[in-house]
Amino acid sequence: MTGADIRSKFLQYFAAKDHAVVADSSLVPQDDPTLLFTNAGMVQFKRVFMGEEKRPYSRAATCQRCVRAGGKHNDLENVGHTARHHTFFEMLGNFSFGDYFKEEAIHYAWEFLTRELGLDPRRLWVSVFEDDDEAYGMWEKVEDLPKGRILRMGEKDNFWAMGDTGPCGPCSEIHIDQGPEVGCGAPDCRVGCPNDCDRFLELWNLVFMQFYRDEAGTMTRLPKPSIDTGMGLERITAVLQGKQNNYDSDLFADHVKRLEALTGKPYGVNDQHNIAMRVIADHARATAFLVADGVLPSNEGRGYVLRRIMRRAIRYGRYLGIDKPFLAAVTAGVVEKMAPAFPHLREAATLLDQVATNEEVRFRETLDNGLAMLQEEIERLRATGTDRVSGSFVFKLYDTFGFPVDIVRDIAMEKGIGVDEAGFAEAMEKQRQRSKQSWKEGGLAALSAGIKALADAGHKSRFVGYDCHRNESPVAGLIDAGGEAVDKAAAGATVSLFCPETVFYAESGGQTGDTGEVIGANGRGLVRDTITVGDGIVLHETEITEGFLAVGETVSLRVAEGRRQTIANNHTATHLLHTALKTVLGDHVKQSGSLVEAERLRFDFTHFSPISPEDLARIEDTVNREIRANTRVGTELLSRDQAIASGATALFGEKYADTVRVVGIGAVSRELCGGTHVGRTGEIGLFKIIAETGIAAGIRRIEAVTGPGAFARFRKAEEQLDGLAATLKSGRDELASRLEKLLSRQKELEKQVATLTARLSLADLDGLIASAPEVGGVRVLAADMPVADAKTLREVGDRVRDKLGSGVVVLGAATAGDKVTLLAMVSKDLTGRLQAGNIVKQVAGLVGGSGGGRPDMAQAGGTMPDKLAEALAAVPGIVSSMLA
Repeated sequence: MTGADIRSKFLQYFAAKDHAVVADSSLVPQDDPTLLFTNAGMVQFKRVFMGEEKRPYSRAATCQRCVRAGGKHNDLENVGHTARHHTFFEMLGNFSFGDYFKEEAIHYAWEFLTRELGLDPRRLWVSVFEDDDEAYGMWEKVEDLPKGRILRMGEKDNFWAMGDTGPCGPCSEIHIDQGPEVGCGAPDCRVGCPNDCDRFLELWNLVFMQFYRDEAGTMTRLPKPSIDTGMGLERITAVLQGKQNNYDSDLFADHVKRLEALTGKPYGVNDQHNIAMRVIADHARATAFLVADGVLPSNEGRGYVLRRIMRRAIRYGRYLGIDKPFLAAVTAGVVEKMAPAFPHLREAATLLDQVATNEEVRFRETLDNGLAMLQEEIERLRATGTDRVSGSFVFKLYDTFGFPVDIVRDIAMEKGIGVDEAGFAEAMEKQRQRSKQSWKEGGLAALSAGIKALADAGHKSRFVGYDCHRNESPVAGLIDAGGEAVDKAAAGATVSLFCPETVFYAESGGQTGDTGEVIGANGRGLVRDTITVGDGIVLHETEITEGFLAVGETVSLRVAEGRRQTIANNHTATHLLHTALKTVLGDHVKQSGSLVEAERLRFDFTHFSPISPEDLARIEDTVNREIRANTRVGTELLSRDQAIASGATALFGEKYADTVRVVGIGAVSRELCGGTHVGRTGEIGLFKIIAETGIAAGIRRIEAVTGPGAFARFRKAEEQLDGLAATLKSGRDELASRLEKLLSRQKELEKQVATLTARLSLADLDGLIASAPEVGGVRVLAADMPVADAKTLREVGDRVRDKLGSGVVVLGAATAGDKVTLLAMVSKDLTGRLQAGNIVKQVAGLVGGSGGGRPDMAQAGGTMPDKLAEALAAVPGIVSSMLA
């Protein structure tokens, strides 16, 4: 039975049971900012389960396309390495909205699996929530379910909740015993095996939605309990086809055959090749469906996840030796395979081909450069006995070269070394601002009830703050932290305040929102941020600091003027920077994003290589020349067509109203922009670039400061120079030559120290060798060497091996940073019986590390220097076990 047969049979079965067969929804959830992608069959029915939406049916069945590759549900890193994980999969589900409940759901599931699909009941097990006596009793009535096959399990495994609050309830899962040959072999292997093996495989989850949990954790029974079930098509297909791996089923067979033809490599022979083909097959499916649903590769949000998926597939293609663009061909195969069930794939076929080809062509150069740098770094790490790629290096690859972190992680795993995930996360957090936007999106979701009330009343905001920083306006709405509209808010509360007119600029077009004060007759508050929601509703995120503010009273709105001025400085400087980039680098430069804050500005743009120091200096000079010219900055309102005809620059993909605001800076710059700006360029004072990096293939980023911030940077640099000069007892002009001499002297001293250390370590070499025991006729020397680094340890090892002749040498050293460096050597005549890599791997495990290398020489690192003596003492025993 093919996967397509199972999909069809499932929908036909439930249609015969009076279920409406409902078309699956888009992978991009509609009106649900809590989800990145549709990740379960019930997503399109969430509002129905919550009682907020009515459908013309009370029972339904679907085959829902799903993606789990980002956010809370993220299976990306496991794909290819396990038998069951996918980024894209199909979820079969049947649902009851206050219609049937447990008894019917259990009957339908059992009948479909055993009668329609023909699974042997003797292979099936059932789990229920530990307190659900009702479900337990119903399963006991199933005649052909063998006795003793119903297990009670805890909340972690058998209780489902939509969130911290909302509908929830116990669930019941149906599992299949695939046989001991698939299991872990442990005596306690069972359903819910602690070793997470695949012997007892979950096939179907039946959720009994019968409670509502409030914020206090109290659960009350729902007046109309419901059913939500899910069964993965890929999983049930593999089971029915007798496969122990989803990727061996017919759902993936065509894609794997195409990859065999492209690579000339057979599937099923080499484990690493198998992983690569599985990754590509899975990611090609995810790519095809995401593009068909309107997601395109980008550096933000869903597009960023798609780009990660595509680039991971491309990297594995390179690993398989495919030396030309191939992803478009594989995704075309997905369209051919899946279009009968999902016709919209055909409509997107041309776009999919272009997107896959363009992304691969763009990424290949980045991939080659990144792979070379990563390989060089791994070799360096091995030479120094380090077992983890630093977070700073991973960030450098990502930020400067656009090299995906997932690929670094995959390659490191293949090479047997780790990645400093925490260090990368810390570096990443300093650079990106996505967290701020994510917070706002989550916050806006929480405010939905109060916002809806404002929108229903027809409220909109009018910005009157271009020429003034204060105004008075009535408070027309207050929304509390829970999202509800309130009439009054007292000191200590944080609310979203709405006024029909405001001088506060709401975050838009890359410009951050204003801060300031709100002052009323009975209280005041601090505005921490200003945002726009819905159709033109501006909300002031306000902390009430004194008294209270109330709906209906007139308040004074006061923008923090100093902050507004620095934001205006940076925004106008951004326009000047855009022009300077085109002037210096060429007309191919296009804006790809921007961020204008009080402290700095950030500008992303298209360009295909790092900018040279000389060009950066020219860009700075061009901007500062326009600042010194003190050119007037003017604005005018025009129709969109008039503005474009006048030469104003518009951002691709940006939505503009029929009437637009054009900001002009003399004859230098003319852009569509709603932000706040200076009156004349001289107000900016000074412009200084502080960073130039790459954030993706063909996308560069410049960060800069202006005015007081730029001047402060120069002053700090001078103070640092003076401090350095004082430390070195030198004048500023002599610093360079003084440092060169010091560095040269340091290198000479390091060489002397290494030489002396090696000599000291070898002072009693004859005695050391004489004390080496024989193990199975092989001399084994294991010693702690007081050397400072891995290079010196190798030099000492060469001398010891040469002096020893035939035998095994294992040397260890506690090096800088509480690390352990290990070196294992096996003479050439013994490499047929002993492998240096196997020896050092076992020794490294005793000091909390890992490593490997050639049969005759291998290195490793560890993190437990206090265990070094114990590890070296174990070497004779390790060698003895290998000789046995």
